[in-house]
Order: sequence, then C-alpha cells, then structure tokens
Amino acid sequence: MKKRVLKMMTVLMTATLVTGCGNNASIQPVTGTTDAPEATDATDATDASVEEVDDQAAADEVAALIDAIYVQTRTDETDAQCIAAKEGWDALTDAQKELVEGENADPDYFGRDTGDASKDDAGNADEIGENEILVVSFGTSFNDSRVEDINGIEKAIAAEYPDWSVRRAFTAQIIINHVQARDGEAIDNVDQALARAKANGVKNLIIQPTHLMHGAEYDELKEAVDSCAGDFEKVVIAEPLLGEVGKDATEINADKETVAKAVVAAAVKDAGFDDAAAAAEDGYAFVFMGHGTSHTAKVTYSQMQTQFEKLGLENVFVGTVEGEPEDTACEVIIDKVKGAGYKKVVLRPLMVVAGDHANNDMAGDDEDSWKSMFEASGAFDSIDCQISGLGRIDEVKAVYVAHTAAAIEGAGIVVEKKESAAADAELKDGTYSVDFKTDSSMFKVNEVCEGKGTLTVKGGVMTLHITLGSQNIVNLYPGLAADAQKDGAKLLEPVVETVEYADGTTEDVNAFDVPVTVIGEDFDLALIGTKGTWYDHKVSVSNPVAE
Repeated sequence: MKKRVLKMMTVLMTATLVTGCGNNASIQPVTGTTDAPEATDATDATDASVEEVDDQAAADEVAALIDAIYVQTRTDETDAQCIAAKEGWDALTDAQKELVEGENADPDYFGRDTGDASKDDAGNADEIGENEILVVSFGTSFNDSRVEDINGIEKAIAAEYPDWSVRRAFTAQIIINHVQARDGEAIDNVDQALARAKANGVKNLIIQPTHLMHGAEYDELKEAVDSCAGDFEKVVIAEPLLGEVGKDATEINADKETVAKAVVAAAVKDAGFDDAAAAAEDGYAFVFMGHGTSHTAKVTYSQMQTQFEKLGLENVFVGTVEGEPEDTACEVIIDKVKGAGYKKVVLRPLMVVAGDHANNDMAGDDEDSWKSMFEASGAFDSIDCQISGLGRIDEVKAVYVAHTAAAIEGAGIVVEKKESAAADAELKDGTYSVDFKTDSSMFKVNEVCEGKGTLTVKGGVMTLHITLGSQNIVNLYPGLAADAQKDGAKLLEPVVETVEYADGTTEDVNAFDVPVTVIGEDFDLALIGTKGTWYDHKVSVSNPVAE
C-alpha cells in the first residue's frame, strides 16, 4: 500500500518537473513463492523499516510539491503544480500527512481548517465594462478572514458604486497559489488583473489598495500600474487606509484618527467594556500588533501610537511582528505595558486581515508567539487574543470607500453615482422585516412567511434572507440567467430550513441569502430548479420594518 503511494508521488513529481526527493533505490522488493516460510522477527523489523522509509519518502515527495508552489513568481507550470500538490496530499494516509515537512511545507498547508472558501467571491469575472474599481490586497489564505475582511471591503465599495465593476487582485503569489491548490479558488495577481481589464476594454481604472500605508507593497503596485498606464484612458491609484505617511512620528491625519477610534471601539466592545477608560480601571491594556517594515513608511506605526495618545488612550500600545520601528518589538512592548502597571492584556492585530500573523505570530502556541512571550514574562494575570481584522469594521470600510471616491473625483471622471443601498432606503445598520415580491406565482417565499423576508443591513451592504416553499429551487443568481451559466459565475447556495405549518406538520425547504442593492425597485434574480434549466425573474424588496 505505502509503496504504491510512493510510486504515484514519483509520477506526480515527474509530471510537474519537480525533483530532488527521497531515494528508495536500496529498498529491495520481497520475493518468494506462496509456500515461503513464515517471517522471522528480523524480517518483520525489516518490513517495518521499509514501511517507515516509504511513509517518509511519500511525505517528502508532497513536501517538495508544496515547496514548488510556495514561490512569489507565477509561471506556465503553476496551475499544474497546484493540482499535483493537492492530489499528492489527498493520496497520503493520515500518518503520512503528519510527516510532511519541507523548506516551507508542513501539515497545516493543506490540513488546517481556516473556514469555508465557497463563501468567498474571487471577483475574477470578465465583461467588466468601461469602468472598473480594482481592489488590490496582499491577500490571506485564511478563508474566514478573506471573506469577512477583504471581501467585506470589496462589497462595501461595490454597494457604493453599483454601476462600476469591482474586481480583486492579490499581490502575494504565494497566497494565491495556496488558495488555488487547497481550495480550487483562482485569484488574479496584479499583472493578471491588469491584463483582464485591458482585454475587457476598460477605459477608467481606479485601483484601491487595502494596504495600511505607502510601503513596499504600495510601491511595487505603483510600478506595475505605471508600466501599463497607456492601456487605459485614465488609471488612478487611491490612497491606502492610513493615508499619507507624513514626515515624523508627530504627524497624524484624519484617516489615522478614524481608524484608531474604530479599532479601539471594536476591541473594547469585544473585551466586554463600555469604553477604554473602564478597561483601564480594570487593569487592561490593549496591544495592537502590526506587521512592521524596514521601509521608510514604518514611521506610520509610531504615528498611530501618537494618535492613540492624542485621544487620551494611555492603555493602548502599538507593536509589530518585524520589530520595525525598534520600539515596536514584542520585548519592548512587554516592558512598556509592564512599566505602565497593567496586569491584563488584550492582543489584537493592527492588520486588514486576521490571517497567518494574527493566528500564528500573535495568538499561536509556539514559544515565539506574542501570546507565549507575554505569558513567559510572568508579569501579567491574563493574556487574551482577539482574532479580528480591520477589514470587518464598518468605519474602516467607509475610509476605503471615501478614498475610492476621492480618486474618482480627482481623476475628473464623471460618475452618476447612486447613493448606497442603505442610504436609498434610509436604513441604518440592523435587521428588518420586508415584503418580497416576484413576477411568478411559482417563485415565492414559503406560506408561513406571509410574503416576507428578513433584510440585514451592515456597513451599507444589504442581504435578504428568504425561505422558499420547497427544495425544488436549487440555486439562485443575482443577475440574468445567461450570466449565471458563464464560467466563474458565483451562484447562491441554499441552506435547508425546517418550517412548521398551521396544522402542525413540518417540512424541510431551501432558504437563500440574496444580496440587495436597491429598495422598492425591481432587480434581476435568476433561478435554476431540479430540472436543470435557468429562468429569469424580476423581484423586489420593499416596506422595511425594523425588527
């Protein structure tokens, strides 16, 4: 069994041009007739040794396949290498998977559960039109964070500009490869996204980076965009989250103030306090961990510390994984918090996503994680970790939307921009009961719902939950049936709910969460049933009543 796995791994390695793995030339096959004598203790030990070697060799083959795609450059072989790595991993036994170890490979590469990738929208669709907003992020392989943080920002921008095509690109090819290999989700890198825009005839291209600052990633993005600026009539890169860097640690701006207030409010709330002052009285300090950089933009972290102090938040400290600036290193922050007399600490990322750095460098169990180092200091009574990115905070999303708007206006692009959906309906964040109407008596909500659905409004994004009459409708699509059948179309998947009728009987039916961009007006919502045929429908959402 294990020898067959090893042989298959070797074939995969050859197919993807990856070499340099375990050598089993010294392992001789067992030969003999069916009436051979029973194995001795010595032969049993030899067989066990062979199996152990085979297990490690098979694991090493897969580790090499993972290392081959743990690179920052995309090549013509990347797609095949991603497939080979996943197929190789799937062919291993559980015991063999635990043995996977390479330069960058480990069992967590494929084995760690980071959430449901199917909830994400890679935003790689064509037919963009003349106006595109390309949201560029470093990226994360943590699915839950990608959905809540990155896709949350993208949706907020899309809600504000419904007539523009909002697309995605990641700058980290290593992350793109990881997500593609593990989850089968293809995400454009910057070069691919720019080529897609050109091929689709985009005239006005606004690029909104989700980076915190004008650092190395921003500089590389600018170089890529400058190289193809002639492909578009207008192309503009909007400001990153924290705006202009400034000359020294004392120079702050409105963006930094907004973000500082927002992240503290979120951290305080998650910690169970009314405000930061109440937390301070109870001995709590909040440590926000950024990435850190050797780029001159590293002064941004010092400026954020200045901003917190200007707001009177003496129990808030800014640190960085890289320890650049030097006074943001973990050991320095421990001394600062200890010297200030706080005995309880809340760690939270000062990053757009709550990905690898948040889960491992900050909250991991290894001895060099921030949580472990704070615990090892012996100076604190408790260390709590909040795994939550900036991208899921409504006020942060609003900053990105404002930067996109400023870039469009600054480019002199005339936009008949609709107000956000929440503003159209004069709805604040919350949950509402709404009327849901369709153009067909065969497509309607379940009778127990009395023609109504539940609308959730959050950060300018509206989502309608509808419970249908049966399980006959298997998918919905927010748009036309023709578009639903194109490659890459993101279909709405059902969840099964149990409804109880007036006579006491129950039934399992399908329910859906539908994105809504307008209140009181018809919009397209296609469906496909159990017979496999797509149909176009017009639906509307109206008369919201707060629940």
